[in-house]
Amino acid sequence: MAGEVDLFLDMMAAERGAARNTLEAYRRDLEDYDGFLGSQGAGPKTATTAVIRDYLADCRSRGLQTASVARRLSAVRQFHRFLYGEGISKDDPAAVLEGPKRGRPLPKTLGMQEVEKLLAVSREGIDDPERPVGDRLRAARLACLLELLYATGLRVSELIALPVAAARRDQRFLVVRGKGNKERIVPLNQAAKAAMVAYLALREAAGLGPSKWLFPSSGESGHLTRQHVGRELKAVAGAAGLPAAKVSPHVLRHAFASHLLQNGADLRAVQQLLGHADIATTQIYTHVLDERLKSLVRDLHPLSGED
Repeated sequence: MAGEVDLFLDMMAAERGAARNTLEAYRRDLEDYDGFLGSQGAGPKTATTAVIRDYLADCRSRGLQTASVARRLSAVRQFHRFLYGEGISKDDPAAVLEGPKRGRPLPKTLGMQEVEKLLAVSREGIDDPERPVGDRLRAARLACLLELLYATGLRVSELIALPVAAARRDQRFLVVRGKGNKERIVPLNQAAKAAMVAYLALREAAGLGPSKWLFPSSGESGHLTRQHVGRELKAVAGAAGLPAAKVSPHVLRHAFASHLLQNGADLRAVQQLLGHADIATTQIYTHVLDERLKSLVRDLHPLSGED
């Protein structure tokens, strides 16, 4: 099956622009599926609908959550559709299967005051001349990361891959290359621009060599990793008195979208800023509007206080 999986992943990368993490997730899921097929004496060309149903039941018996089972089925579906479309298989046994029903969870987010706490703590010590320049640089980098996350709603993978050219003094917009290799334009606010300028000034003062990345690192990629940003964010959350489990780069992306909608932004505009291909993905944030409307009725309607 390894050869068929490689062909499928090549197609996903070339035709659909799937990211490396997505391809790795598909490979893991399909390797798990292949292991089950082998235990049943079957293979991708001989798998039947009944065997795939047995595989999904096996996933559930191993304690996989509904969302994980749905993801495995999605991978299996697309794999068999590819095999059938390429003439490798004579039929598509997964075509008639439906995924498990699951409610979509509301995204975790932060209130505006909580975000302000995070930003305030991240800025501490940047301008303190008594501190070593290396400490000030780390603080400035963290403040820059947080300001950009909250000001733009970038995915953390998009943020860490920003070029240093993104910090030009006259920069008003970022050109971001997101999922599917698609570009979008995201405006910058004054706080984000100021944070980038301060961070680069301290980079220069620290005598760091030139880099094409805004957030360089000595690692293989040449820039900070998602994991590094996540750890730093949880540390600053603790310093701000917020539960570390409640804070992550993606939560700040959710806060960006939720706060925009709460303050009257158009849903289509938020969709474009986030880089969502489908507006249905963005609509999950309208729970913020629902809560706002409930508050308006509760606080302003003349009969809201009556039993």
